[in-house]
Amino acid sequence: MSLAGQNREPLKVIREAQGRVSGDGVELAFGYWPGPGQPIVALPGLTASYLNFLGIAERLAGRLPLFAFDLRGRGDSDKPQQGPFGMAQHAHDVAAAMRAMSLGPSVIVGHSMGAFVATALAAQNSELVSGLVLIDGGYLPAIGQGPTPQQGVDPLLAERVVQLQETYPSREFYRDYWRKKPHFPPEDWNAWVEAFLDYEVGGEPPNLRPKASQFAVLSDLADGFNREEIVARLKAIRVPVLMIRADNGFAPGTPPLFPEALMEQFRSHVPGMEEETISGATHYTMVLGNRGATRIADLIDAFARRCKPAGAASRL
Repeated sequence: MSLAGQNREPLKVIREAQGRVSGDGVELAFGYWPGPGQPIVALPGLTASYLNFLGIAERLAGRLPLFAFDLRGRGDSDKPQQGPFGMAQHAHDVAAAMRAMSLGPSVIVGHSMGAFVATALAAQNSELVSGLVLIDGGYLPAIGQGPTPQQGVDPLLAERVVQLQETYPSREFYRDYWRKKPHFPPEDWNAWVEAFLDYEVGGEPPNLRPKASQFAVLSDLADGFNREEIVARLKAIRVPVLMIRADNGFAPGTPPLFPEALMEQFRSHVPGMEEETISGATHYTMVLGNRGATRIADLIDAFARRCKPAGAASRL
């Protein structure tokens, strides 16, 4: 399924689909899960792919359709060697893709870095956004409070960035690598996690490598902790906002990325923001664990119905 061009005829999609669509000078890979009504548009995190939303999409089945993108530099999307990257550029890509798909104002869901892209989209292209769901992102997290972005990065995240240059003999080996890490405790390991990890690496055995470009990730890290730009985007938001956070950080027992003291700052920039905490979840399992994905799907469903603009309809 390809939507690389403009002005396509309306499509009738009745089962999960994958494709590519024109962004701002690049093509973005996407996944689409059908349903009634206006699609949710979902944006993944720093090194993640559209399959980050697999669990949420399946839990939304029969209620709402969901589009999720691989941002430029990730997954099967184009990876321009010289960029540009950054939150504003990702938002330009998403806006172009939404127009190519003839999507009207939509609820934009962003996880982690995707939440920063979502706020940039709302600031730059408010006509495309009817509401924002920010999942453990959108404001400077506790890990971004060091003198420089690099000094503020959590060790588990820093390890993740380095790991992008490593190779793996098979997808089974790659899954086992992550199964031994604290990010996904045994009770949250499931078929969604395995599908996410299988898609995350590309190439041919025995030289599989994560698809995310390390250059893109480092470029976005450098851009993503600009506090003035973050606050300016938040203050420009004129649509309902739902912030969902985990009560753990990147692994069980670690401090949350958004502790209460930080949330007080966040609220001051987005008056009236709705909030929800997913208990017993990490930054990763809140979207790929069964309990977290189920709860977030319910929250998105209820929130989208409150945000739906009059006359909104999807051509897909």
